Amino acid sequence: MTIRVGLCGTGTVGCGCIDIIQKHHDEFQARYGIDLELTRICSREAEAAESRGLGHLFSSDFHDVINADDVDVVVELFGGTGIAKDVIMGALQNGKHVVTANKAIMASVGEEIASYAHEHGLEIGFGASVGGGIPIIGPLKHSLVANDISSIIGIVNGTTNYMLTRMEAGLSYDEALKEAQEAGFAEADPTADVDGFDAAAKIAILAAIAFNVKITIDQVHTEGIRRLSALDLATAHDMGYAVKLLAITERGNEGVVARVHPAMIPLDHQLASVNGVYNAIYVTGDFVGETMFFGEGAGSGPAASAVMGDVIELARRIEAGAPAGSGYCVPDDCPVVPISTLEMKYYLRFRVADRPGVLAKMATVFSENGVSLQSVQQMGNKQREDVNLVFITHSANEGNINAAIEEILSLGIVTGGEPSVIRVVD
Repeated sequence: MTIRVGLCGTGTVGCGCIDIIQKHHDEFQARYGIDLELTRICSREAEAAESRGLGHLFSSDFHDVINADDVDVVVELFGGTGIAKDVIMGALQNGKHVVTANKAIMASVGEEIASYAHEHGLEIGFGASVGGGIPIIGPLKHSLVANDISSIIGIVNGTTNYMLTRMEAGLSYDEALKEAQEAGFAEADPTADVDGFDAAAKIAILAAIAFNVKITIDQVHTEGIRRLSALDLATAHDMGYAVKLLAITERGNEGVVARVHPAMIPLDHQLASVNGVYNAIYVTGDFVGETMFFGEGAGSGPAASAVMGDVIELARRIEAGAPAGSGYCVPDDCPVVPISTLEMKYYLRFRVADRPGVLAKMATVFSENGVSLQSVQQMGNKQREDVNLVFITHSANEGNINAAIEEILSLGIVTGGEPSVIRVVD
């Protein structure tokens, strides 16, 4: 069976897809009986197509792909939420199946796109939108559907994981960021990574699939790593914890919560040893128990592997005459609850003036806001300059913690700006 593919986007992932088709075409045909034929290529520049002997397929206008009679599947790799949505919806409206790696689209209007595809008997594949080459979307849609998933905890951004690994070795935040940029792991503008937005988009997608709930990136509580220092990571390590930027979604009695923030996890937890640019996603189900998916979360090879995996799977479903299945079902009425409802332990580090009464005032504020302290550590020097006060709380309400922080900041005793706040995940 011949499946004709139109490719929109020839960046690192798009070029990886072309290379996979050219290298493994004969294997796909021999193993699956599928003849993958690349018939259209769209990008700003023709260089990638021409350098691979495919210049005759090139167009700079995506309409030449989505309107073409010789395209069955459109692969959208432009990224972003502007023209990419036009490509995806235009392709579906023209009766073409779609495969995308676009996490921003799927985390914001994924349900709309998937519902349209389902209503019109079409497929939308998005396995590369989370975790790059890590096969997590497929298992959640297929292998794990017999389970009641209770939680998903993931390290899903390689840039921040690399930076935290280097900060654990003693580098400052700025030094780690510069090194990540020089190595090509971080963009010139690292905002999406270091402020947690990339991870938030990914956990929104995983929550929608795992819990069959309507959730968008705007409903994900999101914090990044800018406030962390090498001192925080060293202190956490001395306490028996590693610090990671975690993307977490859980389903409880009140509903589903999705959040991204730095977290302290025990050094013996499997996620604690995931370092560098690697990603890992930890899933807990009622029958499967605890399982972890690990691998490279970005890059031409891993992401292209996931994209082409979707294309092959889609082609096999077409050949078998199977009904369309987007992976997004009609959502149930389970609410998305705010993080303020959660109860957990906290690490809080304030830089304060070293003078009598400061600690007592802060302890009083915590007590009056219903926050019980497990331990307090002061890190200062003989010169009695500003000192760091590190608090570890017992399990406390998120809203109460925020109220206590706001009141402490109003006392005029904090000299280091906003405190470092790390939630403790035991």
